[in-house]
Amino acid sequence: MVRACRLAQLSRTAWYRRPQRDPQEARRARIREIAVTRPRFGFQRIHVLLPREGWLVNLKRVRRLYRLEGLQVRSRVRRRKHMALHRGPAPAPVGPQDRWSMDFVHDQLADGRPFRVLTVVDQWSRLSPLLRPGFSIRGQDVADALEAVAIRTPLPRSITVDHGTEFMSRALEDWAYRRGVQLDFTRPGKPTDNSHIESFNGRLRDECLNVQQFASLADAQNKLETWRQDYNAVRPHSSLGHLTPEEYVQIGRESRTPEPSLSS
Repeated sequence: MVRACRLAQLSRTAWYRRPQRDPQEARRARIREIAVTRPRFGFQRIHVLLPREGWLVNLKRVRRLYRLEGLQVRSRVRRRKHMALHRGPAPAPVGPQDRWSMDFVHDQLADGRPFRVLTVVDQWSRLSPLLRPGFSIRGQDVADALEAVAIRTPLPRSITVDHGTEFMSRALEDWAYRRGVQLDFTRPGKPTDNSHIESFNGRLRDECLNVQQFASLADAQNKLETWRQDYNAVRPHSSLGHLTPEEYVQIGRESRTPEPSLSS
């Protein structure tokens, strides 16, 4: 290398050797597998298992790869037998009723009284199955609202929520357990884990809440429902190829329908 730099009239301080580091993909994949199968194991306990399987890796490297994969153990909620635990970023939805997102937005009536709106959106189709305003919405109210939605549309496999007291309540947890719905909690301080509902709430505020006056809670319910129906059936979405959510769902259903056999 010294002679090559001299012949090329290149300073040795400007020469950088291409790193030959192991990309660590195999180790990262194994760490992910252990974290999924053993959801309460942190990086230290994973490091104990790896040498037993023949992996030569030190604790600092396991910790670095563990954090790069976003596998930090979420805090355990006491006395919650059915609380769902998800490791790392949530997987992308693969179809309708696969994964919903749920949150609250705040506004006020014309007389100044504050109220909240429970918002729900399908991550795959961007279709909103529910907008429910209320002065005080408890965990049982959330469960009742979702149960009413179940009458007219199938429930999803999982719902992404934050750590609000309504979503952490016993009433909602029991409802989710009975209905077979997983409550997927975002990581503390990571609003991007629920980016679909954040984007939806922004559109709701810009296109409805900021341009409407609400005389009463019933008036708010009517105007929110009108906006929700327009959002689902009329408003095109650039992320859906400028289709409406209902059109996108219909096309998805048709593409999943098997063609009839030509044989008799």
